[in-house]
Amino acid sequence: MQSAEQRGSETSLIILSRQHLLHHSPQRPFSHSVSLPHGHPDRRTHGRTDGRPCLASLHPRGTHQRNLTVPAFDAARHHLPTMSPLLGCWLCFCLLLFSSLGVQGNPAYPHATPEQVHLSYPGEPGSMTVTWTTWAPARSEVQFGMQLSGPLPFRAHGAATTFVDGGVLRRKLYIHRVTLRKLQPGAHYVYRCGSSQGWSRRFRFTALKNGVHWSPRLAVFGDMGADNAKALPRLRRDTQQGMFDAVLHVGDFAYNMDQDNARVGDRFMRLIEPVAASLPYMTCPGNHEQRYNFSNYKARFSMPGDNEGLWYSWDLGPAHIISFSTEVYFFLHYGRHLVERQFRWLEKDLQKANKNRAARPWIITMGHRPMYCSNADLDDCTKHESRVRKGLKGKLFGLEDLFHKYGVDLEFWAHEHSYERLWPIYNYQVLNGSLEKPYTNPRGPVHIITGSAGCEELLTPFVIKPRPWSAMRLKEYGYTRMHILNGTHMRLQQVSDDQDGKIVDDFWIVRPLFGRMTYH
Repeated sequence: MQSAEQRGSETSLIILSRQHLLHHSPQRPFSHSVSLPHGHPDRRTHGRTDGRPCLASLHPRGTHQRNLTVPAFDAARHHLPTMSPLLGCWLCFCLLLFSSLGVQGNPAYPHATPEQVHLSYPGEPGSMTVTWTTWAPARSEVQFGMQLSGPLPFRAHGAATTFVDGGVLRRKLYIHRVTLRKLQPGAHYVYRCGSSQGWSRRFRFTALKNGVHWSPRLAVFGDMGADNAKALPRLRRDTQQGMFDAVLHVGDFAYNMDQDNARVGDRFMRLIEPVAASLPYMTCPGNHEQRYNFSNYKARFSMPGDNEGLWYSWDLGPAHIISFSTEVYFFLHYGRHLVERQFRWLEKDLQKANKNRAARPWIITMGHRPMYCSNADLDDCTKHESRVRKGLKGKLFGLEDLFHKYGVDLEFWAHEHSYERLWPIYNYQVLNGSLEKPYTNPRGPVHIITGSAGCEELLTPFVIKPRPWSAMRLKEYGYTRMHILNGTHMRLQQVSDDQDGKIVDDFWIVRPLFGRMTYH
């Protein structure tokens, strides 16, 4: 189905007068294809006897068109001047420029019908945030209830912000955010969003349960593009079957959200809507979001906290989940101070989480670029002193020491388009709990790299010889399932889309309920 923006672009026309065509025609016969949307009034010849239409249409790829052929016209026979090569090149350049830009960035008739609907958890028990996009200003309202059909009795209102993409067209999007509150824990809700100017279709979600005595199930992955999103169909089916309570997307979206004047971002957000409009879709930034200072990422997603979604934390059942940006270590031109600012925030958050460890024993982190990996490329994680692990200049604000100091249990990464599970590790030392049960009472954090959800860059190969700290490596498309059973037991599984959903890795992490504030 075409978006309204694509439909609107069909009417983007360049008008060429008959006199202009006659005056600048070359000295040889020519024919010109005129492409107009079917039924467009300007397909007529407007009463001419020569049968020649007076306008040519430039249409984006994928729009429906019919071709009309202008009869051959002999410029020499009419004693007309020839077109100079420079003028011909200039006209061709202008035509190509207009064609590539689509003449205009937003729909010819901007509308306020919501699209790109998605959920996120704002960190407040009994709440859920709904985010969506329109192409015209409108009120921000969500109607919701607990009945599948019939009226939706509850109302919530929010606000919209205007996002102007940094591309050449400066496309304008209106991003709406409404937070639903006082939801009944574990209850099923039906909702729609929009305004009197246009409503979305109805979606369903389940409110997150409160407290620590329940067992959350999550889908975890990174590096999913608008093209070749191999894991998405299975994720949609799993979501429809109620298998998950939330999603963790560990950076790199769409490839890239800013491309084609942010139209690729629009397409990606429409693609994930069947999942993201039904589950809290929690994110962290990756390197593919960096354009215009991560502006598309910051504008499109609504994460907890006041750091524009670059770093934040939230509680889910018996776990405390921390999302942060590895990208502050690499895109220093956006501000070197962000490295220290995030590091100080992380330390305070970990201190607070450790004080609450009796209630929420698990501490889980998610960041895009790994500290370790055994892939056959030149990424940061292949270096012995990786920047994420050791910090700037190999000594400033490194994260491995910080996470080890505060007893982080599990660290999710992506960036490498593969799946890799590490043995419990610290400073290249394998710290298994025991030979028979390496993940029972491990003496260091467990690392999982899950970046094989599928994108246009395909999969990343591994070095031939596994590293001694690498426990499992898979060059297959897929995603990770995490089941936090209780405060002591957690199960992780890797689903292979190459093998039709087969579970290709399956293990448990077991840690004691007490004494987890640090590793010994």
